[in-house]
Amino acid sequence: MWTHQSIEYVTVAGEAWLASASEYPRSMRALWESQPWAPTVLPCGRTFDVVNLPGLFGRQVLDELWESGPGCGPVATHRGRILVFAETGTAARLRTLLVWEEWAREVPPLLCHGQGDAITVPPVRRMVDAPEGPNRWIVAPDSREPWLPGASVLLWACVRAARDHTPSPTDTAPRPTQRTTPLPPPADHLRLLEADLPWA
Repeated sequence: MWTHQSIEYVTVAGEAWLASASEYPRSMRALWESQPWAPTVLPCGRTFDVVNLPGLFGRQVLDELWESGPGCGPVATHRGRILVFAETGTAARLRTLLVWEEWAREVPPLLCHGQGDAITVPPVRRMVDAPEGPNRWIVAPDSREPWLPGASVLLWACVRAARDHTPSPTDTAPRPTQRTTPLPPPADHLRLLEADLPWA
């Protein structure tokens, strides 16, 4: 089970787990051996599903998983979005749960990748001193059987993150001193005040 720790390098055991998602795992590992710095495309639904979240909201969900929940499995970024690796079957189930009106009001639109989908996986290695690219690991796989969250865990984290970061009505209401119309000229303003006095 993962904790709040950033690990950017895929271990040999993690590579084996990632390669098992491919129909040809040996060929995939041979590709990584020759091109460890290149991103690759892997199918979902065989070894893992992936929940694809907007960048800021995705980090808020990860905070919930790390601080209040059971942790998370491998996590990557791709073009500013957060990719959370999940149990197989999670994509279909979470997609169904999120259509309930109770949840739909709280959680922003997510992309759930399962059977028949594919994702771009970050490189298994990152060159020393190389600038961060659009694809990188936040938590890289380091075992042959990493723990992966299911639909119920991710739904719980998504709803908590959405509720914790949704401004209340009072946060957006205008302040009592906020004026929506300009003040009249000074002389007219004084005459208005005098007219309201009980002894005027």
